[in-house]
Amino acid sequence: DAVLAGLAPQPDGRYLDGTFGRGGHARAILECLGANGRLLLMDRDPEAIAHAGREFGGDPRVAIRHANFSGMAEWDQARDLDGVLLDLGVSSPQLDDAARGFSFQSDAPLDMRMDPTMGESAADFLARADESEIADVLFRYGEERMSRRIARAIVARRTESPLHTTRELAELVERTLG
Repeated sequence: DAVLAGLAPQPDGRYLDGTFGRGGHARAILECLGANGRLLLMDRDPEAIAHAGREFGGDPRVAIRHANFSGMAEWDQARDLDGVLLDLGVSSPQLDDAARGFSFQSDAPLDMRMDPTMGESAADFLARADESEIADVLFRYGEERMSRRIARAIVARRTESPLHTTRELAELVERTLG
């Protein structure tokens, strides 16, 4: 309700949901749009885009694009918009799917990418980054007060064997912080 109040979608408006997720906001926006309204959907997660296609692909008012919202200016259809919605953060489906490597609740490959087809996995990052870079990432993005201690432990551990799974990382952090 708060998002819709802020966005104030008009029946003939053009809107972009740049972080589609699983479509809760998109569904609500579409309910406000008339036949001439337009909703553009973006997400960097290929599973979210597949869901968008299944859920909204048949609606002529909807266009779908697999991309990071930072590239919205490169999408010709994303011009002259009446509103943009960005719901930032990890989505519940990403956390719930152990194979995505975001959660420490079960053992899985240490991935943590919003788009698993792009960039470097968390395991690859931890294998190559120096101690200060790891500490900075943990502090800046994880708000971890003990980031330097954890980074030191990760670097020491990888001399024996690299971290490959969420469980290995969680156990290392638990031992380090005691």
